[in-house]
Amino acid sequence: MKIAVTGKGGVGKTTLAALLAQVYADAGREVLAVDADPSPCLAGALGFPEELRHRLHPIAEMEELIEERTGAKPGTIGGFFTLNPRVDDLPERFSVLHRNVRLLEMGSVDIGGSGCICPESAMLKTLFTHLLFRKDDILILDMYAGVEHLGRATVDFVDAMLVVVEPTRRSLGTATQIKSLALDIGLTRLWLVGNKVRSTEEAAFLEAETPGLPLLGFLPADLAVQEADRLGIAVYDHVPALRHTAEQMAEKLAAGISRDN
Repeated sequence: MKIAVTGKGGVGKTTLAALLAQVYADAGREVLAVDADPSPCLAGALGFPEELRHRLHPIAEMEELIEERTGAKPGTIGGFFTLNPRVDDLPERFSVLHRNVRLLEMGSVDIGGSGCICPESAMLKTLFTHLLFRKDDILILDMYAGVEHLGRATVDFVDAMLVVVEPTRRSLGTATQIKSLALDIGLTRLWLVGNKVRSTEEAAFLEAETPGLPLLGFLPADLAVQEADRLGIAVYDHVPALRHTAEQMAEKLAAGISRDN
């Protein structure tokens, strides 16, 4: 099962990705979690020990590796370089394992506009496609807001995209944009997840204003999330209410994917 998690910056998509990764790992599934955000922080949300975090580096920032595989230095535009570099060894080589969750930091390239033709972009696009074609038991992608990594050739391999929102109109506006971009490439298996929900009124607001996306569930607002970050421990362990909600979401998601298939 391959799950992409996206949403406006700061809404808590990394928290959801970490919760689901640990839910599946504790259920005995083999999990590969991929941090594809420009500012990776999934390791912290998962409570990875400091010594493991030091071993993680975003692929997008590995200039020597990118030059070795593409034949061109990062930051160069135009010229000649390999558009489909070898990436099959990268997930195992640069990932770390903790509590049965394997984590890879992919990073991102600020492509802007209609995209950039550069060595680092070629590397990440090829790696992203490779990840979707792998036969991992569970793949969870903590993505930057949007669907820029996805294309028509890979969209069929995404079982679900979870769009995380706060109970605000601005957040829902971003969800509407993400939905439009997803539909443009043929991705229709989308769910909305409400985060930082403080009351039944805020839950009702999301139910009433959802941009035509089914609601997978709500994660309650809890200051213990920030406390877990300060302490350097997993949200999954420190906030039982969120863990239980994530377990329910995982069950509902599995049922929904089976029904659609």
